[in-house]
Amino acid sequence: MAVRVQTEDFDVGAESRALQADAVGAIALFVGTVRGLSSDNGVTAMTLEHYPGMTESELERIEAVARARWPLEDVTIIHRVGRLEAGDQIVLVGAASPHRQAAFDAAQFIMDFLKTDAPFWKAEERGDKTSWVDARESDDAARRRWES
Repeated sequence: MAVRVQTEDFDVGAESRALQADAVGAIALFVGTVRGLSSDNGVTAMTLEHYPGMTESELERIEAVARARWPLEDVTIIHRVGRLEAGDQIVLVGAASPHRQAAFDAAQFIMDFLKTDAPFWKAEERGDKTSWVDARESDDAARRRWES
């Protein structure tokens, strides 16, 4: 298991290779990026803040819940903090399992809980204006589907 909150970028290939093992039949990777100016939101940059210690503990809790639900050989969760430009990588979730569907489901589960439960605060820059990002109902709805 690897849970990291960091300012530095990450290497997706290296993270994928780190999840490989003899018992692993599938690795599902999710990489989130800052949407750029080509999208309809006009975001030029985003600053992410967190509460050190609390954030890592919550990510570890989410990972433990995923391990209890699916047969996972390994999990990697990396979330960046600080100021990120449009197009930069923000988050990586990797789930390694003997089975494809378990890897897919676990990666999606972790992302859905990360979006709602992990203590990150995001401020978006649009030109010379900066505003905090509110929680989204669509993220809460995505999380709720795992509760049944």
